Amino acid sequence: MSALWSPETDTHITAKYGLKTLDQKARNKAKMQKNLGWPEEPRRATLCLPLGMTEALGGSVLKAMLPGLLTQSVEILILGKGSKEYGAYFTELQKSHGHRIAILPPTEASLHTMIAAADIALFLHDATGVTEVQTCLQYGVVPVVTGGDLENYDPVQERGNAFIFEQHEKPELTAWSAFAALTRALETFKFPYDWRTIQRHCMVSGK
Repeated sequence: MSALWSPETDTHITAKYGLKTLDQKARNKAKMQKNLGWPEEPRRATLCLPLGMTEALGGSVLKAMLPGLLTQSVEILILGKGSKEYGAYFTELQKSHGHRIAILPPTEASLHTMIAAADIALFLHDATGVTEVQTCLQYGVVPVVTGGDLENYDPVQERGNAFIFEQHEKPELTAWSAFAALTRALETFKFPYDWRTIQRHCMVSGK
């Protein structure tokens, strides 16, 4: 990973941070919330979709899991790139849920600030070899993901760097699996010590 994509040297973000200064990451979330006109709530989980969305990236799965997702206490950041269909879909969502859903411009600077602010990143397709997964790990953003060389979080052993779900042929079954993994991530986020442990595992494995 180049220095350009390191939270310790990133010039696009409000507060630089590393393994020993991970508490500084919260300042990036607070700045993002302030810029969006949201309450500055560091203990409210922030989920990002750093790839935007298309059908190939799991659009049908997202639509199937969205009703459940919107019942959770979570803010959602979406990079504004992908297909026209999902651009229109997210624009309507932002209109009705502007207090918790935001579309960010599809620029490199936006991607930097999104990842620095987020707690969780959602990848709804096979993310094997996807560069953004590694970037999220480096920035202490915990992936909810299928595929890839990641380790599912085990709360008993306090090991793992992701919440992994199974991919099924039917989008609705994948949606159930993804939603269960995301719910597990959101429940774990409520426990700061456990969450910080996962973040450290992410940052070490992302190097």
